[in-house]
Amino acid sequence: MTKKLWEKNFEVNQEIDRFTVGRDREMDLYLAKYDVLGSMAHITMLQSIGLLEADELTRLMAALRRIYACCERGEFQIEEGVEDVHSEVELLLTRELGDVGKKIHSGRSRNDQVLLDLKLFTRHELHEIVDAVKLLFDELIAKSNQLKDVLMPGYTHLQIAMPSSFGLWFGAYAESLVDDTLFLQAAYRLTNRNPLGSAAGYGSSFPLNRQLTTDLLGFDSMNYNVVYAQMGRGKMERNVAFALASVAGTLAKLAFDACLFNSQNFGFVKLPKECTTGSSIMPHKKNPDVFELLRAKSNKLQGLPQQIMLIMNNLPSGYFRDLQLIKEVFLPAFDELKDCLRMAAYMINKMEVNERILDNPMYDPMFSVEEVNRLAAAGMPFRDAYKQVGLEIENETFRADRRIRHTHEGSMGNLCNDRIVAQMGETLDGFHFERVKNAEKQLFG
Repeated sequence: MTKKLWEKNFEVNQEIDRFTVGRDREMDLYLAKYDVLGSMAHITMLQSIGLLEADELTRLMAALRRIYACCERGEFQIEEGVEDVHSEVELLLTRELGDVGKKIHSGRSRNDQVLLDLKLFTRHELHEIVDAVKLLFDELIAKSNQLKDVLMPGYTHLQIAMPSSFGLWFGAYAESLVDDTLFLQAAYRLTNRNPLGSAAGYGSSFPLNRQLTTDLLGFDSMNYNVVYAQMGRGKMERNVAFALASVAGTLAKLAFDACLFNSQNFGFVKLPKECTTGSSIMPHKKNPDVFELLRAKSNKLQGLPQQIMLIMNNLPSGYFRDLQLIKEVFLPAFDELKDCLRMAAYMINKMEVNERILDNPMYDPMFSVEEVNRLAAAGMPFRDAYKQVGLEIENETFRADRRIRHTHEGSMGNLCNDRIVAQMGETLDGFHFERVKNAEKQLFG
């Protein structure tokens, strides 16, 4: 068995080792290339303060680039008996370079190393989430513009309420994603702060240059107080999870609407047969399983913040092994949400709508508010107009005037989609993704 970084002159009981390591090796594969990236910045800083020679830095950087390429190809593995990704990277360096490989740990702990890895991983994944949100946003806006004049019923309490339109329906979810993206931006900015140099939570007696590693890795700033840097473990994941849950909430509602409107009782939208599934007993069935699974997966993701809070919210300052378990629910969540967003975008693109919904006279009463407003605009007091139309409906003498005259901002006749698109553009510009991209490019030389 390979010796652990912290082992002295005894070996840990194998059952204790199994229980404490748990799924660490599996979860750490998510972090492998970010551990290498962080090590490249760290050793560059070590050389600048005299803890590495220039030729040692050159050799270490070349070896780390090779390991990074291995990670990119999906070939990186944590060997049996090796405790975690940090240990594996150091082992690979030591095998290739001898004692020089052991020098990379000077001035840091696995505590600030994993903090850094998690932040580098999370900001990368948030970038990909934002890209997937934008893909769905674009599909919703396109459908909203295309179908802006196609009317459909609006509902309150699942009762027919007032006229709506497919332009409003698709556009509502587009604007919801703008707010979700603003939440993602806040999560990204909280994430994009450098914890490296906090060591085990109390700093180091080495004269570390934390600003240098902050700049090398493209962080906006650092977590300055070393105790708070450690207190951020779990807090960062929880805050990001709330942002992911906000996106998931929009997806879950959209999926429910789609399932409802696709049913024969509504018949508002239609999915191509290749986007549905069948029944083993009922040959007529075309089930909206994609939207049902989107709803379930999104609802599961909305529980993520609570899972993280229950692990970390009763811990005092300092590091505790409890925090390791957060990885198991947090790291895989990004792939699941990205998959949901991309599938939702595909389904919205393929969705067809019923342009003749209101031919059915059962929807006539929803034009009652239009008639009340017409009478009020002609001079009748609103309450009198309301009573008159209400009595006509009761007496079955009401005749719907289907002409819609909505002109105010955000209504059927004035969707303001151009302003919603502008809001999304401003929000996306606020991430400053190019700063990180340029920093990482320079680090690789």
